Amino acid sequence: MIYYMILAVSYIACLMPGRLADAVGRSIALVLWPFLPKKRKELAVKQIIDCLGVTETEAKHIAKESTLRFGSMLLEVLRFPYINRHMEDFVTIEGKEHMAAGLAAGRGGIIATGHTGNWELLGGALSHAGFPIVGVAQRQKEAAADKFINRYRTMIGMHITYKDDVREMFQMMKQGWAIGLLADQDANRKDGIVLNFFGHATNCVTGPASLARSQNVPMVPIFITKQKDGRHRVICHPPIEVAHTKDKKKDIADALQQYQNILEAHIRAYPTEWFWLHDRWKSMRNRS
Repeated sequence: MIYYMILAVSYIACLMPGRLADAVGRSIALVLWPFLPKKRKELAVKQIIDCLGVTETEAKHIAKESTLRFGSMLLEVLRFPYINRHMEDFVTIEGKEHMAAGLAAGRGGIIATGHTGNWELLGGALSHAGFPIVGVAQRQKEAAADKFINRYRTMIGMHITYKDDVREMFQMMKQGWAIGLLADQDANRKDGIVLNFFGHATNCVTGPASLARSQNVPMVPIFITKQKDGRHRVICHPPIEVAHTKDKKKDIADALQQYQNILEAHIRAYPTEWFWLHDRWKSMRNRS
């Protein structure tokens, strides 16, 4: 029942003009904003000040805007059936040659991205541009939500696999597919690697570089940002080659540090589009 209710809301969203959908999404987020836990807001503000060196007033603005944008992002996901038919009107891609170079050997590749911009739209945009994309999904607790989001991800061109199905990822890469991984959140103490991020020692996930190294494929940093006119811009960076020396940990760390530097620069350029509410340094505090 819930699944069909979501589809009904999606149908209505598809009938809306883009700017109206954005306004509705932002209005929903504004209604929910006061109910967000105070400690979570304070955490976001503190992280923004520590990372960007801005005033508290500016940090509060960035924290709020980075949260409110989830409303319009939600409406965009609901409008995927419409966007899928008009992708070229919604997204432009810069640096497609970098993505092409990363896949040129025919062994597949790794896309390293983050929770910035509408990352749900990113895979679909690349798929429409002719790149074979595998989206790695986190299984949702609510079955209806899981069914809906994966149906819509598939609709816009991606092949979807769950994050625990590493065997399928290897198989898809051998067939030339690019595996899209979110690589900007806190890792657990056992699996993470400590690198520099915004001048702080930060525990980072190793998955993108580990997979790239094990399969001898490049890691391509790619991000998406929303412009003032409502269109999105996908930015593809040159591939990062992961070394394959006797020091596996250093190979992975060196490649991931390159990615962290690119991610940091992107966040500095578009600070209101990153997910600041995430407790990025939680595991580092727990180490002390």
